[in-house]
Amino acid sequence: MLPPEDAVAELAARIAELRALPGADALRWTGRPGWHFTLAFYGEVEEDVIPDLSARLERAAHRTAPFPLALRGGGQFGKGRALWAGAEGDLPALRLLADRAEAAARKAGVAMGEHRRYKAHLTVARSRDDIDVRPCLEALKSFAGRTWTVDELTLVRSNLPKSGVPGEQPRYETVARWPLGAAG
Repeated sequence: MLPPEDAVAELAARIAELRALPGADALRWTGRPGWHFTLAFYGEVEEDVIPDLSARLERAAHRTAPFPLALRGGGQFGKGRALWAGAEGDLPALRLLADRAEAAARKAGVAMGEHRRYKAHLTVARSRDDIDVRPCLEALKSFAGRTWTVDELTLVRSNLPKSGVPGEQPRYETVARWPLGAAG
């Protein structure tokens, strides 16, 4: 799910402040084009599965009403291995959409591994090693972006770097979009 550009711009201003904090250069910062809420991670998906997966995601979107969301606060996974911005708003609706996106993949034959309760997050930085990100967490604590209406589900493909150039970012490609709550 992609936040609107003005919400991304608000977050970008706060991330610029975080990048200036002591120790922030030890993180690999995610570029703005990579900022999205991953509702379900599919890994490698065979091309012949995509039509069925897409049809199931479309049905999941149609069964989900639009809902309010905002970028708020932040946290970490691991000990600084992933730094993220959080969300506020209709989190039950967001979790339901995430569950439906995961169920769509399972029904289409995508191996999903163990089910985990969805945690709304937008990854802004990663590290291969444990890092003390407390200054970043403190700076994110007070972050509060504007509220918007989530009105579509987006299927995004990650194209991983192949050049081997240090710091090269994955490229993200929108494969399909479906309106939430549409008749169908």
